[in-house]
Amino acid sequence: MSAIAENLRLILDRIADATARANRPAGSVQLVAVSKTHPVEAVAEALAAGQLLFGENRVQEAATKFPELRPAHPALRLHIIGGLQTNKAEDAVKIADMIESLDRPKLAQALERAEQKLGLKREYLVQVNVGDEEQKSGIPRAEAADFVRAAREEHGLAVRGLMCIPPAEGDPRPHFAWLADLGAKLGLATLSMGMSGDFEAAIAEGATHVRVGTAIFGHRDYGVG
Repeated sequence: MSAIAENLRLILDRIADATARANRPAGSVQLVAVSKTHPVEAVAEALAAGQLLFGENRVQEAATKFPELRPAHPALRLHIIGGLQTNKAEDAVKIADMIESLDRPKLAQALERAEQKLGLKREYLVQVNVGDEEQKSGIPRAEAADFVRAAREEHGLAVRGLMCIPPAEGDPRPHFAWLADLGAKLGLATLSMGMSGDFEAAIAEGATHVRVGTAIFGHRDYGVG
């Protein structure tokens, strides 16, 4: 068994254990394997181990990996999870199944135009800045509900849920709980919250998707490229 396959097994076991502890149904939490900065060979190893759902931060990097893998793996799904520039909206709609980082009106407009031009429909999560941190992406807490409604009703985007990255300091659980409460109020079933260091806490608060990279693929070399 490869190192990536072994890491995947360990993470999936931890997800299953956390799901059981939270008295949630088995299989109710999906793993998004975050492959950013790792080569296509690493993604292929994960695919060989049975992982089908991946996350990438940068559209241009995703475009170098996933098109060549899809023909042999038609069930593969790709999420764009990083901040998305409006001038990359069309590229993102071309390559991704879901975009988790919908966070501002101008991006909603750009994605609407891209869908219309390409004749494609994608799924979206609205990224909420749950800590209202100035340096972070995400729609502010106070604007989140209205933005979800506008993205759906004015721009026709298929918003399926919410995503967040809580503040690095302090207990993330109150932030996860707040996002879960907002999702329930808006009738949104998907909650992408929790990463390598806090995904078990996120599962306890209702996460349906957790984003794990380093614990699967190892440390990233940000000097690449």
